[in-house]
Amino acid sequence: MNEHPIQNLMSETMEKIKSMVDVDTVVGSPITTPDGTTVIPVSKVTFGFGAGGSDFSAKNQSEGAPLCFGGGGGAGVTVSPVCFLVISPADGAHILGINAQASTTADRLVEMLPGAVSKVSGFFAGRKESAPAEASAADAPASDEDPKPAE
Repeated sequence: MNEHPIQNLMSETMEKIKSMVDVDTVVGSPITTPDGTTVIPVSKVTFGFGAGGSDFSAKNQSEGAPLCFGGGGGAGVTVSPVCFLVISPADGAHILGINAQASTTADRLVEMLPGAVSKVSGFFAGRKESAPAEASAADAPASDEDPKPAE
């Protein structure tokens, strides 16, 4: 059986979408600064696709002749920057969010998560460092020297 013209129409439109949207659109190419910091842009890509058509007969069509086809298709793509992944030799990795389109609570939560993890990790690291010093001061034996009596 022959392919219907709508299949060609849809295949061609999908090929054009694939050429526009690839992994480099979502996670951009890394940019390295002279001080060694690497910045990687991250974007949100949304797209829509539609196609349709109709078979119809011509005015003077004979019996058994192929039907005429009319159709069309289209697609739309939106690329919105979300954040930048910043990897610094001095500060490590962190996310620099773009707050312009933080429209949902989930988006805001994802933006806040790396900072919260860093703060909690720093809190526990600070407690571990100070705990041995406090314990050693409390556990130290009393001095053998008696204070001088007042004369």
